[in-house]
Amino acid sequence: MPSNSPHLLQVRDLSCERDGRDLFAGLSFDLASGCAVQIEGANGAGKTSLLRTLIGSAADFSGEILWNGESYPKALPKLRESLLYIGHRAGVRGGLTPLENLAWYGASRDAAYRALELLDLYGFEDTLCQQLSAGQNRRVALARLFLPEAPPLWILDEPLAALDVAGVSCLQGQMACHLSRGGSIVFTSHQPVGLTPLQSIQLADYAAGDTVAGGVFVGGEDVHA
Repeated sequence: MPSNSPHLLQVRDLSCERDGRDLFAGLSFDLASGCAVQIEGANGAGKTSLLRTLIGSAADFSGEILWNGESYPKALPKLRESLLYIGHRAGVRGGLTPLENLAWYGASRDAAYRALELLDLYGFEDTLCQQLSAGQNRRVALARLFLPEAPPLWILDEPLAALDVAGVSCLQGQMACHLSRGGSIVFTSHQPVGLTPLQSIQLADYAAGDTVAGGVFVGGEDVHA
């Protein structure tokens, strides 16, 4: 069961600031194989800053982060070997087509076609990404989640944003499938997501000066409730 799996990512008493302003403090949680953590909070609460801290791209933090028992920053090279990060920006190369963007990540042509079709990009595979809409480019980025080569740890910033109902359903299904295969996900979203086990963290509970014990698990045992 996921609740008995080793903790891959451990966050201990994490505090983060941006431009000299404290965003949150005292945040602690564990992420095990087969589990997901959903981060919620108002604009400016520090959701993106938290994700960037987890991937090692932000330096203004205190506390401890461990990957497979090894502390940052020493653990970062091994973490990044297992990481698929999709930020708020699409991060696709405008001078390449969707197929070429996915091939850059090692996808076979057949796997790339399947991923793009699932995200309603059939017929746009060979169009330069700079000619696509922002929403289409977002789906090109998300297509990486549908590749068989996708790494085990996903850290996703608002993955459900700008998707229609069918797209949200498709992506939620893929996230659930990833968990069932033993993968792990940390993501931000304002939308309810039908994943179990799911630990929900409200950054408002960790506003500077306030500290609580942890998030709340939905549909699974929570050793930090």
